[in-house]
Order: sequence, then structure tokens, then C-alpha cells
Amino acid sequence: MPSVPLWVQIVALVVLIFCSAFFAMAETALMAANRHRMRHLAKRGSKRAITTLWLLDRTDKVLSLVLIANTLINAMSTALVTTIAITSFGNNEQVLTIATGVVAFLLIVFAEISPKVIGATYPERIALPTSLILKPLMALAKPAIWFVNLFVSGLLAILHIKTGKEAHDVRLSPEELRSIVLEGGNFIPQKHKSILLNLFDLETISVEDIMTPRSQIEALNLAVSVDEIKHQLTTCYHNKLPVFEGEINQIVGILHVRKAVALLNQEEELTVEHFRALLNTPYFIPQDTGVFSQLQYFQENRERLGIIVDEYGEVQGLVTLDDIIEEMIGEFTTSMPGAARADSFAWDANGECLLEGATALRDINKRLALAFPTDGPKTLNGLLLELLQDIPETSVSLKVGSCVVEIVQSQNQAIKVVKLKRASAKPAAARA
Repeated sequence: MPSVPLWVQIVALVVLIFCSAFFAMAETALMAANRHRMRHLAKRGSKRAITTLWLLDRTDKVLSLVLIANTLINAMSTALVTTIAITSFGNNEQVLTIATGVVAFLLIVFAEISPKVIGATYPERIALPTSLILKPLMALAKPAIWFVNLFVSGLLAILHIKTGKEAHDVRLSPEELRSIVLEGGNFIPQKHKSILLNLFDLETISVEDIMTPRSQIEALNLAVSVDEIKHQLTTCYHNKLPVFEGEINQIVGILHVRKAVALLNQEEELTVEHFRALLNTPYFIPQDTGVFSQLQYFQENRERLGIIVDEYGEVQGLVTLDDIIEEMIGEFTTSMPGAARADSFAWDANGECLLEGATALRDINKRLALAFPTDGPKTLNGLLLELLQDIPETSVSLKVGSCVVEIVQSQNQAIKVVKLKRASAKPAAARA
């Protein structure tokens, strides 16, 4: 029987190494492929993505195919190199040892490490086309795969290891989704990313974090004269006003300003009862209600404004549907003249920032990249009063985290103006 030419054997060895590299690269690419992206492509009608998902749902069979193929190919490669060595140099132990080392090196570099690194680097690019080859190969190798999996399934059952779809049905937690959004900066527009991150925050904050504080509520007092009521209605900045009688804790209803303004055009003499007849029933909200839950309550009850009360029924503030929407997508409504906006302050060139004591801690943390605690007081004034246990005089300074806080102005029972200084801020160079 004529021997096979040496060049044919070398070509066969190259083909075997190439086949081994293909299976190693395909396996790594499939395991590293992003299932969510594959599902997205499959929904758009990509046949390659559909095939890839089909293979990923049968991971045990895919791994069996790859390992069976690689084992056979590597054994054939070793045998072929041994044959080449014996044919060329005779049955020499040293030559056989060197030949074994050479084939091991070739397989490690060209059939294992390099293809697997490529597969891990470009998982989707490689998994999509190779899936079209692996699927028919699985059909051809079905008897061998079934026979091998008989023993594998028995071993996994003994070890109580679950396999199949349920083992890969991994649900992402909100924090994991948040990490995905943060890491997807190159693919998600900055505005969209900000909205998504704000949506995750809705689960962790309460209406107390975004409410208009009691001291800043624009409300109508029915205990004053009709002339004063008329003046307030013609100068107010909101479409709806909470209405109280005597003091703010006695909320009796919500007034639609447009309806009240219509009364002003009537010729008959107006009384408080005319305005009282226009009131809608007030909607009260416990102060620890979650923002996301409150959004659902607004939708279910067809409300747009709620009065926030504490456990004693005392009014703490007011929240509207617009407040919640702005918390998700950023400010878009018209603010009252003179009202501070969350984005109207920033560090100056000296690393300092002048703020009102009533500024919300959450806004400060967002705009100035600080980490003031928000699980207690909600405003800068409240935080300082809690830390100092006293109403301080001006020029008092303290360090909160990495920031130095200087009290610039205090009045009565509250801190009015505060200066923040970054700990890392360097003083401006003196001019000559």
C-alpha cells in the first residue's frame, strides 16, 4: 500500500488544527454572547440570531458537540504528528517526545488560547455565523451526543445540578439593570440614560424627598377678607391652590383658580361661600409614601395634587404629578419667580458654592457630586441643625464628609444662607 505523501499529511494537520480552533472559538463566543442583544436581533427577524438562541437553549448539547469534536480532532492531530515523526525520523524516543511537545504547543496556541481570546473579544460577530454551522453538525452528531449525555445527565443528577432553560433564566435585579445603564454610556444618549437612572431612584425615595415644603406652599386662606382673596387669586402662580381656614393645617379643599377667576367677572357681591362652593375634596398623602407608588395612586385616583401629612395629621408639604414627572425627566415646568431651581447652582472657580438653607440635600448631591446623608433631614438647614443640635450663629463652620460648610446667615429658628467649600479646592493664586 503506497504511503501518503508528506505534504498531504501536513495539510491534514493544518486542517485539523483549524477545525479545533473553530470549535474552541465558537464555544467561547456562544457562552459570551449577550442574550438580550440576541433576543433583540431575533425579534427583528435575524435568522442567525434565532439559531444562536436555539443553541443557547441547548447549552449541554452544544458543549457535548464541541468537546467530542475537539477531543477527536486533538487525538487525530497527535496521532498524525506521531506518524509524520516516525515516517521522517524513524522510531526514535527523543523524536517522538519532541513531536508530542510540538503538537501540544500548536494546539495550545493555535487551537485553544488564540481562538478563545478572539471568541471572547467578538462574541456576537462570531456566534451569529458559526451557529449556522453548529446546528446541522448537532443533527449529524445526535447519536454520539445522546450517548455521552446519558452519563453526563446521571452524574449531574447525583450532584444535584440543574441544567436546561431554568438554569439560564437569570433575572436582573434593579441594581444590575442600573449598572448596565451606567456601562452603556456609548450606546445610550445622555438624556435617555439620565431618565432611566431617575426611574430606578423612584423606588428608593418618598414623596417627602420631592415635596414643596410647608413654608413654600402657596395657599388661600378663607379666613381673610374677600378683597384679599381676590388679590391673591389675581397674583397667584398656580392653577390649583390648597385652601385652608385660619391656619395651614385646616385644609378644607383644593380650588381651581380658573373657576374662581370666572367669579370675579360677575356683578353680584362675592362672599367666602362663593369660593367655598368651588372647592374639591383635598387628597392627603402620608409622608413616607414611595414616589413610584404615589405615581400609581395619582393615576388610579385621577388626581394631580396631594397634601402631605405626618403621623399626627400635620401638613408637611405638597406634591404634584408634575413634581414626580420632573423627578424622572428633569425640570420642564415654569417655576415661580424667585424660586430656586435644582440646576441653578454649581461650584465656582474657587471651589465654593453659596446656597439657601432650604435647598434639598438630594439636589445638592446631584448638582455638586456630594454625598450628604438623605435618610434623615431633607434640607441643608435640617441637616446642620441635626448635626449641631443648636441654632448656630453666623461664621460657624463644620466639616460634613469631604465638604466644609460655613453658616453665612441665620435668622430666627432657621439657617438662611450657607457656603460650601470643597475639601480639595485650592485657593486662587495671588496676583503680583
